[in-house]
Amino acid sequence: MARAKAAKIDPIERILNYSDMGITFMVILIVAMMVIPLPTIILDVFLALNITFAVIILLTTFYIHNALEIAAFPSILLVATLFRLSLNVSTTRLILLHGFAGKLITAFGNFVVGGNYLVGGIVFLILVLIQFLVITKGAERVAEVQARFQLDGMPGKQMAIDADLGNGLIDEHTARERRKTVQREADFFGAMDGASKFVKGDAVAGLIITTINIIGGICIGMFQQGLTLSQATQKFSLLTVGDGLVAQIPALILSTATGILVTRSAGESNLGRDITKSLINHYRPLWVGSILLLALALIPGFPRIPFILLASFLGMLGFWVFKSKKEAEEQPPQTSKSPKKQTGTAPSEPAQSRGDSGSFDNVMKLLAVDPLELEVGYALIPMIEPSRGGDLLDRIQTLRRQLALEMGVVTPPVRIKDNLQLKPTSYTIKVRGVPEKVAELMPDHFLAIDTGDTKGELVGIPTKEPTFNLDALWITPELRAKAEELGYTVVDAPSVLATHLSEVVRANAADLLTRQTVQNMVDMVKDSAPAVVEEMLRCLSLGDIQKVLQNLVREKIPIRDLAGIFETLADYGKSVQNSDFLSEKAREALGKIILSLYINETSGELTAVTLSPEREKMIKESVQGNLVEGWRIKMDPKDMQSFIHAVGSATENLLREGLPQVLIVHPDVRLFVRKIIERTFPNVAVMGYSELPGDTRIKTVGIVE
Repeated sequence: MARAKAAKIDPIERILNYSDMGITFMVILIVAMMVIPLPTIILDVFLALNITFAVIILLTTFYIHNALEIAAFPSILLVATLFRLSLNVSTTRLILLHGFAGKLITAFGNFVVGGNYLVGGIVFLILVLIQFLVITKGAERVAEVQARFQLDGMPGKQMAIDADLGNGLIDEHTARERRKTVQREADFFGAMDGASKFVKGDAVAGLIITTINIIGGICIGMFQQGLTLSQATQKFSLLTVGDGLVAQIPALILSTATGILVTRSAGESNLGRDITKSLINHYRPLWVGSILLLALALIPGFPRIPFILLASFLGMLGFWVFKSKKEAEEQPPQTSKSPKKQTGTAPSEPAQSRGDSGSFDNVMKLLAVDPLELEVGYALIPMIEPSRGGDLLDRIQTLRRQLALEMGVVTPPVRIKDNLQLKPTSYTIKVRGVPEKVAELMPDHFLAIDTGDTKGELVGIPTKEPTFNLDALWITPELRAKAEELGYTVVDAPSVLATHLSEVVRANAADLLTRQTVQNMVDMVKDSAPAVVEEMLRCLSLGDIQKVLQNLVREKIPIRDLAGIFETLADYGKSVQNSDFLSEKAREALGKIILSLYINETSGELTAVTLSPEREKMIKESVQGNLVEGWRIKMDPKDMQSFIHAVGSATENLLREGLPQVLIVHPDVRLFVRKIIERTFPNVAVMGYSELPGDTRIKTVGIVE
């Protein structure tokens, strides 16, 4: 019963249920009005409805925070324009046939302009010029720019949504809603760009219709009704001007609503609050305005009372704003008295603050080295500070989440510093205090990267892409579309820096895997699998575990399955503590994960090259050592260079075809093959046969002879 009662008292929902029929009837009525003559009393009602409807639309735009709250505005604008034009047709018919088109038009012609058709005509022309040259033209330009910006920004917004979804920041439902919002915004502003043409055309049509009505009315009055030129002009011009004013006033209101809607891009509240907050946010302009008005009041011949009243109002308003701001500034210190008392004891101990111990502590702080640092020149600071539109901090946070999901590695926070010794547009990335590379950015330009398939030349500043050292050009934003048409990959400066940082972190992920991080990972697994962790820690130290995880990360093996890795270490760590041996056993346990990195998902095959038995025998015989002391490779340098060259030749075809470079070898020599080629071919994955599941299909395309 409660639900039924709630449904009965919901008038808005009841109206919405029949809104489709109402709009359909309204459109049919609008079309019929152009053909069927209407009684003057009904016409007065429709003219009043036209003005009321325009005022409601204008007031609605005052209270919206987001343009999508009135997403149907382009269609509303079209219907309102069509309704107004149909009224023009109906009133024109009545004026020319009967010389009377209702009391509203007569009142506008007699009362509003004092019965003077010349004054009415001038007022009408001024309204048309205001609407056409000022409001409509400006709104049209703003709508065009908004539509262009929305369409250009769609790919970036979609990529940001996909990145948040991939990093687990949002769920699929939220991502779907955000994509829908982005699409609706683009559709809305694109429709507004076209709808603004309706308003422009309406202004032109109103001027033409009024001119035709005056000429036609004079002709009808003189040739059909026998009036003189003066009488015909007085009669029909006054009615026509009244008709024009009745039509142009709501048209002007709707044009203003259009302008307000397309210019409110950063509103936080309703329009009145936003405007008032903007104007009275500072007291100095109010005081200066008050002084200026007082000065104008002193000029001989100027009316003093209006200027003095306005000056007094601005002065009092400025004093009120000044007093409010002073109270707001004094309030925070009153709420933080206890911290002041605590910090106030420091100056009372000059001997300790200036003694040798204090200096020693300050020097000791300089010895601390951050695992990951980013030093930037002062020109790049706006890319970092959120208050100045920078989003680099969000990108770094996204990067850390992405690495945690892909590799299972929690990278340390990136400490960002400004370095005055660098060039203003330069930056450097440091890993454990060691600079990786110094690169330069142009914050107000885009980087056009030559992919090798570009068509045509592009004007820009030649440079090298810092991450992969590719040929590139710094171009102005105006050339972005042209660069993409020519086949260049175009990215903005923050993306260049974020990509460079991402690759540096990936390349040094093993070195950034600190012992404290490993301890945190062990504690995390201990909550869900305490027995595994306790058994592993009985035979292995934290350092042994760290070395195993670093070996896996160094070969780009995901370590998210920590419980499985720790079980393997617990099984084999009882008898052997050699980190290389334990790493090989951990790889065998992660065989399915390793295979998923390189297998062709379409065909289900692993395309790879293999090692000839002669090469395997040669490498095995060159290995010396044991599990306790470790191994070392004693191979003739010529034979080693010959082997490296053979691996490069065998895997070159895989690289050309865009396939992962995979070399499959006997498990006994996998580690040593990897150590021999890792510096020359870091991207060649060396896999042992014991790592592959039994049902793996291998497609051999070459042999290292």
